[in-house]
Amino acid sequence: MAGSEAAEEKFCLQEVVDAYRLCLSPEKEVYLEHYIAGWRALVKFLNSLGSVFGFIAVEALTKIQTLVTFLNGENGSQYSTLQSMVKYELDNELVDLTTRGPHPESGCRTLLRLHRALRFLELFLERLRVSTEDSKTSVMCTEAYNESLAQHHLYAVQKVACLAFLVLPGRPTFFEVMNVGPPEQVVSMLGEAVPLISEVYKITEELYAEHNLHDLP
Repeated sequence: MAGSEAAEEKFCLQEVVDAYRLCLSPEKEVYLEHYIAGWRALVKFLNSLGSVFGFIAVEALTKIQTLVTFLNGENGSQYSTLQSMVKYELDNELVDLTTRGPHPESGCRTLLRLHRALRFLELFLERLRVSTEDSKTSVMCTEAYNESLAQHHLYAVQKVACLAFLVLPGRPTFFEVMNVGPPEQVVSMLGEAVPLISEVYKITEELYAEHNLHDLP
């Protein structure tokens, strides 16, 4: 039993490609179910590299579970797409845009945290794609972090994160945990995965900007 569970948890980059390929409707709406599936795969990727990305993976899992609760709840049909979720929560004043202090959980606030982390992974995976054998993963990761998540973290968290990145394994280890074959196949599949992630990120970014949701506390 333990062996089969371990096999299920083993990451494969194809999972990310499959999930994000299914993420968008023909009208470019983001299906929440597939967005969550994509994130489950990305969490497996983070966990396959040990505890270095723990601070991202743990929060992501918490946010995923919150979204699943909304999706499976009595108003679950309102959460079928990102667009329907935003409309429903804004129309029903379920999003706390102003209050400082404790904040009620909303789908919009929850997904914003995943959205920010997705940008980090998009930037990092793209750097991996264009890297060379002697490229330093610690440098690539730190650059991606500083361009994305660092802007939303306290200085103490930033410092811990950047120290953790210093002990990241080399590029070959990252390519190995992708489980898709030799390096050229990894690069090719990253060439599929990153644009799919990027498109979902861009659509989400524009939707949140349209409704002034980027600064949700």
